[in-house]
Amino acid sequence: MNPGGSLMSNLVNVSDSQSGAITAPVSAPPVSQELSENVILTTLDDLYNWSRLSALYPLMFGTACCFMEFMAGYGPRFDLERFGAIPRATPRQADLMITAGTITMKYAPALVRLYEQIPEPKYVIAMGACTITGGLFSADSPTAVRSVDKLIPVDVYIPGCPPRPEAVIDALIKLRKKVAGETWREQRTTGQTHRYYTVSHFMKPVSPPLSGEYLRQRTRLNPPTEPELAVSLSSIEQEQAVGDED
Repeated sequence: MNPGGSLMSNLVNVSDSQSGAITAPVSAPPVSQELSENVILTTLDDLYNWSRLSALYPLMFGTACCFMEFMAGYGPRFDLERFGAIPRATPRQADLMITAGTITMKYAPALVRLYEQIPEPKYVIAMGACTITGGLFSADSPTAVRSVDKLIPVDVYIPGCPPRPEAVIDALIKLRKKVAGETWREQRTTGQTHRYYTVSHFMKPVSPPLSGEYLRQRTRLNPPTEPELAVSLSSIEQEQAVGDED
């Protein structure tokens, strides 16, 4: 017996265990080819995102000519449905809103209401110059909303007047890439936090230029004091009047 040797071996084992080294590692079991071809290791986020990006159901919100180009994308030439973008008739069955066209202040509450009815997580694509910046109506229109991202958060912008269907396909691909990289925590938060408009907050009303006040005036029904000045007779009527006097 060698008590000194056993003590030395115990000290070596203790030092190895404290350092975290494995003195006798266990070899991994062999993986068969059939098992490697039928088992996929992934995370719950990746599986959830993969199922969502393959079926982005849009709620079509078209108000102007950009919507015609969007509908052309569902023809046999472009076939947007091959990306899983099947249009829905109700916001409760959709997870994507595509705004195409001019948004007016009178129509803004309906837009926000439809957006709030879409279940989370939800996304928005702004299509066309009128939706993004106001477009043709951004200068002098008293009723047009200059940008839809003042009302709802926007994920992808499609510039153009109007954009082609190829641009809509590119926007869907970019949105699919964004969905593929999201986490569960990011899906519950929106990327835009500066919205100032809600359903309970109404915009400043703008009086229309044609108020109809002239039609409501009672003096409008009074006969003119000088008929010859108020009514201009044609040359034929004037000749007939002269002939009657003769």
